[in-house]
Amino acid sequence: MITTIQIHDNVKRELDRLKKIRNETYEQIILRLMREVEKQKRQQKELLIEGCRVMAKENIKIMNGFSFADKEIGWEY
Repeated sequence: MITTIQIHDNVKRELDRLKKIRNETYEQIILRLMREVEKQKRQQKELLIEGCRVMAKENIKIMNGFSFADKEIGWEY
């Protein structure tokens, strides 16, 4: 099934500008953009997860340092 959508002239011009090949359809452009957005979301999620892992490792090092210092000083909480 094919449907018709309305877009403003400026949106059409932008879609035309985004064409990678001359006869690329608007549907192909939109699908490509949607795939790119999904790819970027996955990459961002992976980067956030990796950043959290790195921070967690650093936090463990810091906590271990405090534990060592507490034992050396003999502080009681």
